[in-house]
Amino acid sequence: MTAVLDKERVGAEDVNNAFLLENYLRMTDAELARRIEKVRKELGSRVVVLGHHYQRDDVIAHADLTGDSYQLSVMAAQRKDAEFIVFCGVHFMAESADILGQPHQKVILPDLGAGCSMADMATVEQVEDAWEQLKEIGVLKSKVAPITYMNSSAAIKAFCGKNGGVVCTSSNAVPLFDIYLKEFDKMMFFPDQHLGRNTGAKFGIAPEQMVLWNPFEELGGNTEEELHNAKLILWRGHCSVHGRFKPWHVDKIRKDIPDVKVLVHPECMREVVDISDLNGSTSFIINTVANAPSGTKWAIGTELNLVLRLQKQFPDKEIHLLAPDLCMCATMYRIAPPNLAWAMENIAAGNVVNQIKVDDETKHFALIALERMINFTEQNQEKKN
Repeated sequence: MTAVLDKERVGAEDVNNAFLLENYLRMTDAELARRIEKVRKELGSRVVVLGHHYQRDDVIAHADLTGDSYQLSVMAAQRKDAEFIVFCGVHFMAESADILGQPHQKVILPDLGAGCSMADMATVEQVEDAWEQLKEIGVLKSKVAPITYMNSSAAIKAFCGKNGGVVCTSSNAVPLFDIYLKEFDKMMFFPDQHLGRNTGAKFGIAPEQMVLWNPFEELGGNTEEELHNAKLILWRGHCSVHGRFKPWHVDKIRKDIPDVKVLVHPECMREVVDISDLNGSTSFIINTVANAPSGTKWAIGTELNLVLRLQKQFPDKEIHLLAPDLCMCATMYRIAPPNLAWAMENIAAGNVVNQIKVDDETKHFALIALERMINFTEQNQEKKN
C-alpha cells in the first residue's frame, strides 16, 4: 500500500500556485462552502463525496453519501460513473474504498494525517511475528482463524485473507463469531480488544479463555499454557474515543437523569457494556434512537459528532452525550472544509492529490477476506428469512 501525493503538480510550484493548501486555510467558511459546491456541480457524477458518521457537520453538508466505513465503500463502488471517490473519513476507510472500488476509480483522502489510532496499534509486521510465535509453540496445530475488525490496515486484511481468516464489522461480529466458533478451535482477533471481548462474552466464552496479546512482549505476555487453553486471543488495541468511557460515567448519568437509557458502542470496555441498557454498532445506535418513542431519554456512548447530529434530527427525544468531554475523534476532525475544497478543486484542474492506492497483491488477499465476510453475512441473512 502507498499513499500517493502528486507533489509535481501540486505544491511544488511557487507561492502563487492557486492550489496551495495554505490559501484555503485563509478562506472564510462561506467562501469554502461556495467553492466546494461550485466544483461539485462542475464535476457532477464524476465525483462522489463520502462522509463518515463521525465527520463534522460542515463536511457532512457536502457529502453525497453518509454512513459507516464499509457501507460507504460499497455504495461508492456502485457509483460506476464516479471516477473519483473523495472519502471524508480516515486512512483505513480510504484503503477499503480502493480495495472494493472499480478499477477506474481513484480514492482521495483530503488530509493524509487523518489516521486511526486503533488501526495503528496493530502493524502487519507485529501480526506476522505473533502468528510465527504461535506456530513455534504449536498453537497453530489447532485450527486458528485470524479475524480483523474493519478498522485495520489493508495489509492486515490481506494477512487474514492469506490465512483463512475474515474481516468483520461491529454490525456483523456476532454472526461471524457464531460461524467461526463452530468451524475453528480458536480465533485471534485484532486490533480492538474490546469489540472482541464483548462479542466473545455474548457466546459465553469465559474470561480465562480470552487472553490479551501485547505485541511488545514475548508470547504477547502470556504463558504457552494460557495460549493453548485460550479460545479467543485478543490483540491489545482499542479505540481512543470509546476506550475512554468508564463505568462511573454510566452511574453518574443515571443518577443525574432519571429514566435515561444508556446506549453504547461495543468498542467500549466490557465493564461499560455490561452495565449499559443496550450496545451495538453505529447503525444500531442510529436505528435505536430513530425508532424510540417520543419523549424517551438516551445517553449515548459514542463519537460526539454523531450524537450531536442525532440531537438535531430527533428533537422530540432527550439525547445526551455519555461523557461530553471525552468523545471527539480528533483524527477524523482533521478532515475540514479547507482540505475538502483543496482536494476537489485540484480534481477539477486535473490534479490527483492524496490518492490512496493499495498495491495489487495486498488488494487481492484483502478482498478475499472481505468477500468471506460478505458471503457469510448473506448466508446468515438468508437463514433469517
